[in-house]
Amino acid sequence: MSSQDTATRAAPPTRQIIAAVIGNALEWYDFIVFGFLAVVISRLFFPADSEYSSLLMATATFGVGFFMRPVGGILLGVYADRKGRKAALQLIIAMMTVAIALIAFAPPYAAIGMAGPLLIVLARLLQGFATGGEFASATSFLIESAPPNRRGLYGSWQMFGQGIAVFCGAGVTALISRNLSPEALDAWGWRVPFMIGLLIGPVGLWIRRHLSETEAFLEAHQAPSEKQSLGRMLRNHLREVFAVTGVTVCGTVGFYVILVYMPTFATKQLGLPLGDAFTAQVIAVALLTILMPVFGALSDRVGRKVLVVIATAGLLVASYPLLAWVHAAPSFERLVTMQIVLCVLLAVYFGPISAVMAEQFPAGVRSTGLALAYNVAVMVFGGFAQFIVTWLIHTTGIAIAPVFYVMFASALGFVAALFLTDRTHVAHLAAVDEESGVTQTARQPAITMTSRTAHQSA
Repeated sequence: MSSQDTATRAAPPTRQIIAAVIGNALEWYDFIVFGFLAVVISRLFFPADSEYSSLLMATATFGVGFFMRPVGGILLGVYADRKGRKAALQLIIAMMTVAIALIAFAPPYAAIGMAGPLLIVLARLLQGFATGGEFASATSFLIESAPPNRRGLYGSWQMFGQGIAVFCGAGVTALISRNLSPEALDAWGWRVPFMIGLLIGPVGLWIRRHLSETEAFLEAHQAPSEKQSLGRMLRNHLREVFAVTGVTVCGTVGFYVILVYMPTFATKQLGLPLGDAFTAQVIAVALLTILMPVFGALSDRVGRKVLVVIATAGLLVASYPLLAWVHAAPSFERLVTMQIVLCVLLAVYFGPISAVMAEQFPAGVRSTGLALAYNVAVMVFGGFAQFIVTWLIHTTGIAIAPVFYVMFASALGFVAALFLTDRTHVAHLAAVDEESGVTQTARQPAITMTSRTAHQSA
């Protein structure tokens, strides 16, 4: 090991956390900015006979990124498991930066015709591909860099970064839209939030270049075994893939319905002012963001599986009574109370979830397994969340029908959580590769295991 590598691994924990979190935060910042500016982008890049058709094309372009997530997740996950976490993290943030640059500098339809919207579509496809591998690769790096007794806390910073990114994206977009005239916003103002995101990319790339591989990856990579592949990972860890997919469904539906869709629900179904809806949302999301590291640290003491089981069960039991209570007599006070309770339960879930999902897979296939399970759940259940809840309201005629989707996801997450293996307090394991029969001693926590045999012995 070179002196540079040694110095890198001795880097302060803050650098490791920032390196892992910055890409995921950039993803969510861009996600929020694009969503908030969809109306402007639709006018400039997707002109149509009606405003509705124009907006529909813009939102469809936004959605294509979801379809690329599993593809990028699998390919970049395999790349991270073969070439290393550092190599994957650098490649991913470089692709993210290129994608944001395409959007920030794309000439509108009026300037270059169809080439304008094609550049936006290309950018969204590239973003979806890159972000598909971001969560798994960054989480693997973060968990493998953590001390054995602080993996929950380290993992929670992933979700904390998402919360901060959502705040920043919403804040920058609101500031620009409120302080510029409609003409200025269409002419150049809409590009400013993307320019800010573009500045984040090189900083993240510089930080990630000065990191090195984790001990867990190096041990798994140097072990005498067959080259890792998607098929081999599925053959040996199918149960873990299903369990992680199930618990991810609960989180992604909770995020999109309770956080993203709730302001729309509050105004259209409850008849509350939009200002009250957003104020309640800001209060609840601020509490959620603060509490996630708290419950991540708590999971290092009491165990991660128990917190995930409690959170999914709590969401299943509490969602319907809370939504029915608010719907019976809509008010700002009731809306805030409901959002606070639901966001506390989400904090219990999100705090330990990154660590517990990563700990389900051995180091040799961690990024691949985590990327596949996470991105399939996000694409199917998160990408279509707003469509599904709108369809539920229209089909059933019940104003609080979105709660049925939350309850379904919570029930699925609860069952899946029961099949998770809790490795919170396991610091050292002897890992046996089922196919090669080679035994290796892991100096990192339980997350350096290479087979289901070690899983069962845990």
